[in-house]
Amino acid sequence: QVQFVESGGGLVQAGGSLRLSCVASGKFFSITRIGWYRQAPGKERELVAAINIGGFTNYKYSVKGRFTASRENAKNTAYLQMNSLKPEDTAVYYCNTDPPGNDYWGQGTQVTVSS
Repeated sequence: QVQFVESGGGLVQAGGSLRLSCVASGKFFSITRIGWYRQAPGKERELVAAINIGGFTNYKYSVKGRFTASRENAKNTAYLQMNSLKPEDTAVYYCNTDPPGNDYWGQGTQVTVSS
């Protein structure tokens, strides 16, 4: 059973930073593309960043230049560094494969950005 566990969320003022972590179970982590997703209240879950096995990244336009995805394959861990946070970044953040596995969703970590 594949499992992702996210951490690092919290309450931060606009302009602040947070670093999210995602630990994955199983031996597949190093051979799969990882995505960071978020779901704001009343909205659909969306992909905000993705990183492939070689470290190449893609970002949703609205977070480009502010968010940085990285990974440590030896630790089965992915990270999302979020800088210059805005109130519209408020959401529950998840990691999963990209494209996502329906059975792989974890609990997510809440990020709240106050204005």
